[in-house]
Amino acid sequence: MSCEEIAVCAVRLRENLCLYFEDDELECDAFCKDKTIKRFFRNVNSQLLVVRPDLNVAAFEDVTDQEVKSGSGMYFDIHCYKTTAPSAGMPVAFSVQVEDKSYYMCCEKEHGKMVVRFREGEVPKDIPGESNIIFFKKTFTSCSSKAFKFEYSLEQGMFLAFEEEDSLRKLILKKLPREDEVDETTKFVTSHNERHNL
Repeated sequence: MSCEEIAVCAVRLRENLCLYFEDDELECDAFCKDKTIKRFFRNVNSQLLVVRPDLNVAAFEDVTDQEVKSGSGMYFDIHCYKTTAPSAGMPVAFSVQVEDKSYYMCCEKEHGKMVVRFREGEVPKDIPGESNIIFFKKTFTSCSSKAFKFEYSLEQGMFLAFEEEDSLRKLILKKLPREDEVDETTKFVTSHNERHNL
């Protein structure tokens, strides 16, 4: 048995049968960067995810060997965070280099709909509370341990996915009715080798 100290907060049961904490110093969710890994992202069609900030789009594309060698807009930094609260997966944030600039992925509400955007700047080392850049990395299925899905931290059941639009497979946020639903548009394979095949 361990001799670690465990902090216990006193609670009070009020007339309405609700528990109330007596201590106002409870810590909210916070994220602290742990490590960063570099990866390419592929969809089920073996296309690479490419960010094009000048067009304000991220989409899965068939790319030439020459484009892949440059890695511009395709080689992502996955920033892994530690958290002060239990979560439903590994908290991560994404950034990518396009030419000489760094862009981070975030989610924003536009015209009543949540969209994925890449904004110029760096991913913070520490995030004191909730953030529109954090996703929870989860295995896609129990029998598919090398494929992942990424749930948006601010809305349960909302996952990164792709959809066909104007001959592009654009990166989007997609609401799944059930978390255990197998939806191939939310399946991502990460690899440090651009020639990795699904």
